[in-house]
Parts: sequence; structure tokens; C-alpha cells
Amino acid sequence: MDEQQKLRELEDEMIINEAFQKLIDTYLASKHRKKTEIITKAFNFAKQAHKGVRRRSGEPYIMHPLAVAQIVCQEIGLGSTSICSALLHDVVEDTDYTVEDISNIFGPKIAQIVDGLTKISGGIFGDRASSQAENFKKLLLTMSEDIRVILIKIADRLHNMRTLGSMLPNKQYKIAGETLYIYAPLANRLGLNRIKTELEDLSFKYEHPETYKEISDKLQSSQIERKNVFEDFITPIKKRLDEMGFTYRIEDRIKTPYSIWNKMQTKHVAFEEIYDILAVRIIFTPIIPAEELNECFDIYVSMCKIYKSHPDRLRDWISHPKANGYQALHTTLMSNHGEWIEVQIRSERMNDVAEQGFAAHWKYKEGGGSEDEGELDKWLYTIKEILDDPQPDAMDFLDTIKLNLFASEIFVFTPKGEIKTMPQNSTALDFAFTIHTFLGSHCIGAKVNHKLVPLSHKLQSGDQVEIITSKSQHVTSEWLNFATTAKAKSKIMAILRKEQRLAQKVGEETVTEFLKGADIDASTINVEKLCKFHELQTREELYIAVGNKKITLGEPDLDILREKSQNTNAWKRYLTFSFTTGKTKKDEKEVGNKKKVETKDIDRKKPLELTEDSIQDSYIIADCCKPIPGDDVLGFIDNNNQIIIHKRQCPVASRLKSSYGNRILAAKWNTRKKLYFPVNIHLEGIDGVGVLNSITEVISRQMNVNIHRLSFETNDGIFEGNIQLYVHDVEDVTTICKNLKKIEQIKSVIRTEK
Repeated sequence: MDEQQKLRELEDEMIINEAFQKLIDTYLASKHRKKTEIITKAFNFAKQAHKGVRRRSGEPYIMHPLAVAQIVCQEIGLGSTSICSALLHDVVEDTDYTVEDISNIFGPKIAQIVDGLTKISGGIFGDRASSQAENFKKLLLTMSEDIRVILIKIADRLHNMRTLGSMLPNKQYKIAGETLYIYAPLANRLGLNRIKTELEDLSFKYEHPETYKEISDKLQSSQIERKNVFEDFITPIKKRLDEMGFTYRIEDRIKTPYSIWNKMQTKHVAFEEIYDILAVRIIFTPIIPAEELNECFDIYVSMCKIYKSHPDRLRDWISHPKANGYQALHTTLMSNHGEWIEVQIRSERMNDVAEQGFAAHWKYKEGGGSEDEGELDKWLYTIKEILDDPQPDAMDFLDTIKLNLFASEIFVFTPKGEIKTMPQNSTALDFAFTIHTFLGSHCIGAKVNHKLVPLSHKLQSGDQVEIITSKSQHVTSEWLNFATTAKAKSKIMAILRKEQRLAQKVGEETVTEFLKGADIDASTINVEKLCKFHELQTREELYIAVGNKKITLGEPDLDILREKSQNTNAWKRYLTFSFTTGKTKKDEKEVGNKKKVETKDIDRKKPLELTEDSIQDSYIIADCCKPIPGDDVLGFIDNNNQIIIHKRQCPVASRLKSSYGNRILAAKWNTRKKLYFPVNIHLEGIDGVGVLNSITEVISRQMNVNIHRLSFETNDGIFEGNIQLYVHDVEDVTTICKNLKKIEQIKSVIRTEK
């Protein structure tokens, strides 16, 4: 046994030293100052601190910090300070060493970053991670102090995703879900394009393994055909670039399984109907560095002489870079095979920023600052503003931030011609809050391109916007319906909360004076009686309603408090309310039909088995996504200890995974085509005699399936129809859709949730 132990330790030592040597080699090959002594010191310190500890996969724990440091150095392009922080990022949390110890040995900068990373860890893989939204809030707070904290955190998450196979299925869904919900859009916003793409793809792989494999296999089988199209397309381009004297490389960019699946979901199309799987990327070294931008356009013009360009698909991210620093010229050209192919033209510098993000060129990077700092500064400032008055509910806060993380951008001009970058679908109200909170809170309308528009007017790229204000205007809760940016929403909510606090104070004083005037004690019991009488849940709600003059206290209230009016409607109203549970009829029905689950009896290491009996007796099928046997699903334990079954890609489930990860359960179907489940199918096609008859024949006679509901509309020879059927599982739906597509007039058949 001792010999085996020694052998294993020697093997571990070899693997660890190889990984460290690779890290040092990568660092020495970079443009950073060669501060290898401090990196070696950090490695030896972390190795000693984690000695004897292993990861779930069985490998020595130090391999994780080494892998994170490798990502930080190689894939994000950061220097020695970040590499040391990555090596030490788990030391304070997992060992007896403190931040003070790190500061004494490695200095205050590294200690500050390690401290920031420790604050936001919170046991991502443990049951302690009940609310990732809270972690995310901490992460953004530390990020505004030092951007390297967030970059190392993203590297940490990337390595965790790469090694997710060793985790239990319910943990996989939780971690994959929060990665897709939080970390991928954050990486995208920081310009870490390659990392964003890998995070999305890995999340998809663990949440939908069968679909991931299916799409990957189809990509593999069509690889040779794509290669031929690519080679044929770039041959004349290479010849032209050689004539122009450029040093360049041309790459083919293939859509990832996740982005293909995402498009299949949003456009409701099959794999075979996605035509932009292949894109071409031209990366060149400028002949004259000062003429870099002009040379991009020279290449574009020469491309258009070879192939016809699509008039509506030129994207100029060169003159107006994206907020994350991305620069490139995108055009779409018609190939000789009759296919539209997107071509991205960018210089080597632009490519570095596109792949690693401008955060890699941040002012903390050894060797100085970056010209891209302005945009990152602006973004960090926006986050700081939101954090000054965060929503009390962590999920609301997270959603508000995500509005800006996911957003594509438009460019809008002020009356003086100053350009403002805003998320797509921004309204005139959003623009007003972007300029100044006072302007937003007193905004009554706007002039867009000199035409008067309401606050809810959606802005387009290139619009010139002038805000019209009035001192008498005040913020209303309705504004939240058409504010889309994180800044506008957070400011509106902050103003409304301030007004509510004021109303609550006035209301409390009014209630107290009313009770004193009637010689009634202003006790908690009496105030609660008033709450019940007015059908309000809390004292705060009562005070706000009174403060806003929505409730005026009078004689009926006194009758209730003095218990005089045994026969009045008011007394009956009070009695009725006191015996209700506060649940809706739907809630009562669900609670009545389903058993509450003893969560301590659930084996979280095994997936829930969804059988005919358990579906009917123990679990609730979520109404938001209506999963049926064959769908990838998970379970969620709600506040009533009931288990709700959701589709894994359901938007509601995405929120739950990122906020209540410890309540997520893996689940699998085990039904035997006994129960029937409702599904909705949407059809589109060319109208003609007998179409409806053909559809019903396929469903009723061929498939022997019951039609529950049927509705069709025809307009100018085109029909749209919705059918609700009762089926056993996804296999039934797939067969029905396949058979319906065989009908000549039908052009599209998709399963929908509504």
C-alpha cells in the first residue's frame, strides 16, 4: 500500500510540474515583463497550502489553480499579478491562511484581488450557494475596484465547466444554468468572445447532451462539403489580397452547436434550414499601421468586385466599435454556389481585442494603459450607479443588470451631435436617464429627428434625440413597462421606493392620529385589524395606501376596531378574509391534488424518476413550458415543498438555476405510453381545397391521436393554424410533425408552448 501511495505521489508530482512548466513557458512567450520569481513563489505557496487535497475528479487540487492561471495567461493575456492571484484564488477560502498572510508575502495588490475572489466564491459547488444572484452582486462590487477580479473569476468558471463531467447531474444543471445566465453574457460584455462561445457550448452540452451530440454529428458529417465550399469561395479572394500586397490569413468560422440550437429554437427551423453555419474571417497585418481602418474598407471594396454583396448586411464596427471594444467590418457575399456567406474583415490588433477582450489591455496590464479604457470605464460607472441603489430582491437586480449584458447596441446622437451607445430596443425614456437622472425623472416626451414622440418610442441607430422636460412631471410605476436599460429601470425604482418611504411615513402618522383621535390604542392588533378590513397583507401596505390617499379612514374602520357592527357588510367582509388562506384557487387545487414532498427523503445523487404514478401523485408539470416525456427536464423544490417539473431550457428554470441552485433536482422520464399530455403545434402553408382534411386525416386516422382544439386563419392564400393534441411523448410529436410536412401545401410545422 505504501509503495502504491509513493508511486501515486510521484505521478502527481510529475503532472503538477509539467502543468507549471507549461504555464511558465506560456508566460515567457508573452509580451509581459518576465517576473517568473513571484509566479514560482505563488505556485509553491499554493501547492503547499492545498497539499493532500483532491478534486472530485481525483486529481490533486493544485491542478485547478494551475489551470485557471493558464487560462488567465494564455486565453485572456494577463500578466504576473493576475497569474499569481489565480494560483492563490482558493487559498484563503479553503485553508487556514488569511488575506493578511497573502498581503505580507505577495503584497497588497495580489491580496486585494484574492480577497475579491474569496468574497464572491461562496461555495459555488456547495449547498451554501442558495442564491447566485447575491454572489453576482458581490462580484460586480469587487469588479469596479479591480477588473482583474472578474477576469480571473470567468477563467475559474471556464475551468469548472471544462471539468463538469465529474459532478452529479443536479449540480451540472445548476452550474450550467447559471453559466449561461450570468457568466457567458458577462464574458461577452467584456469582449472575451472565445471564452463566451465555449461557456455557452459547454452549458448546452451538459443541459441537453443528446441534442448536443445530434447537432455535433450533423456538423461532422457535413464537414467535407463545407470545406469544399470554403476553399472554392476564398481562392479568388486570396489572389486579390496577394495582388494588393497584404500579409493575411483566412479562417473558416463554423457556428457552434449552441448557436445552431439557439437559432433552431428562436426561428423554429430544423438543422437543415440553417444556412449561415459557415462564415469567413480575413485577418490582415496593415501595410501602413496609421491606415488600418482605410485598409479594411479597401479589402471590402475589392471583395465586392469579386462577389455581389447583400445591401442590408454591411455592419461597420470599425467606425463605431461595440461597447466591449469589438472592431470589424462585416459583409455578406453571394458565393458561386448561390449561398450567402458572411465575411468578417479585421486587422491582427482587432482580432486580439475580439478574442481576448479589451480588458486584456486594461490599465492594470504590465506596460501601461489602453485606448479602449473609456468604454470599460463607462460600463463600470453604470454598474456603480446601479449598485448605489440595488433592488432589495437579488433576482430583480440580476435581471436589471442582464438587460445591459445581453444587449446588442445602437448609436444615438444628442442635439449637439454627441454620440451615445445604447442597448437595442432602448426608448426615449432610456435615453433621458442615460443623459441625467433629473432629465429622466422630469421627461414628458422627446423629439426624434425633430418629430415629437412619446416616452415609449423605440430608438433606431442614427436617431438624433432631444428630451422635453417639465418640472411638474413625476415618475410613475407605468414607466417600468417601457424602460429597458438597467440604468433607467434602477433609477425609476429608486425614485418610486423613495416616494413609497415618504408615503409610508405620512400614512403611519395619519393612522396613529386617527386612532388617537378616536381614543383607540395604536397597537399592532388594531393596525392588523385595519389591514384585514382593507384586504392588505402588511402594515407597510396600509401605511402606503393611506399616505397615497388611496384609503381614507372613517366610521367603518372605527366600527371594526370597536367590534360594534355585527350585521354590517364590513364585519362580514372582515370575517370572510380572516378565514381565507391567501392562495389563489389554482394554488389550492394544486396543493389539494399533489402531495408535499419530504425533501430529506430525496436522494439528490440520483435523478427523480418520472413515472405515470409519480406525475399524477407527487409532481407538478410546470405550466410555463409544459414538458412532456422525452423533453430534457429538471425538478425544482418550491416554497411549499412541492416538486415542479420544468424543461431545462425554460426561461423560468434558467432563473431558478442561477438563484436557487440547491433546490434543483435532476429528473428523467420513465413512462410507458400510458398517459396523455397536451401539446400545441403551429402550422403554416399555402391554402387550398382539402388542406384541413389532409391535416386531420394524418393526425386522427394515421396517428390515432385525439385533436383537442383546432383554429385556422387564411390571408391572401397563406394559412396559419394552431392545433392542440394529446400525445404520449416527444416521439409522437416528432412523428406527427414529420408526417404533416409530407403534405405538399404545408411549409412549416413546429411545436410551441402556447
